[in-house]
Amino acid sequence: MKRDYYEILGLQKGANADAIKKAYRKLAMQYHPDQNPGDKAAEEKFKECAEAYEILSDDDKRARYDRLGHAAFEGGGGYSGGAGAHDIFEQFANMFGGGDFFGGGFGGQQQQRTRGQRGSDLRVKIKLNLQEIAHGVNKKIKVNKDVSCTTCRGSGAKDASSVSTCNTCRGSGYVRKVTNTMLGQMQTTVGCPTCSGSGQQVTAKCGTCKGEGVTKGEDLISIDIPAGVADGMQLSMSGRGNAGRRGGPTGDLLINITEEPHESLHRDGNN
Repeated sequence: MKRDYYEILGLQKGANADAIKKAYRKLAMQYHPDQNPGDKAAEEKFKECAEAYEILSDDDKRARYDRLGHAAFEGGGGYSGGAGAHDIFEQFANMFGGGDFFGGGFGGQQQQRTRGQRGSDLRVKIKLNLQEIAHGVNKKIKVNKDVSCTTCRGSGAKDASSVSTCNTCRGSGYVRKVTNTMLGQMQTTVGCPTCSGSGQQVTAKCGTCKGEGVTKGEDLISIDIPAGVADGMQLSMSGRGNAGRRGGPTGDLLINITEEPHESLHRDGNN
């Protein structure tokens, strides 16, 4: 049998909204999976607290529960129930300041480290007449963009010995950030500002790109435009934008379509 929701949170039936929220926060922090890695019992208690809070923090659901108990939601008309532990974790994080708690993701799993800074997207405009739109067309364009530095292969370092572990994050790629909230101080993890999340620092910069990992260059891009596009439509090509700094991923190419008048054709919808 399910435990009483008030009992789960350690509250009396007449508890106000602030007391409910504080009780939930205290217990959720206690049983949070990142505080109890591999402890299935703690994870179940964490879910149980989340279920109790979901019902008691909603005035309508709480009133129904006070009248009928768990029977009020036997048909699924109250508690969302199907949420997995990760979803509950996200709700908890959003409620109490956002971000990742205790230095990692759910269940102690660290976030995937990102290398460098992602390159920005490039935006181009392509003009098409109705004949090209009706049949589809291939367009080749030249764009000026940031390209990966050929001297350092995008690392930004003078040579292989000019890279060391970041002193700020000690190689993790993340640092802890303390945020003051109404409920006290909350810790979140954010990408390291010193190494842009790579976990490494350049001690001697590449002479060509000055440590950025990118230089100015030109790229010839072949774009296959399908038949039937319309004025104002945007297409995208993944990874054909500006190169990322210090080994970061490349941005995207965004293609905006402009429909030009044709001397003998006009358009009626898709005809």
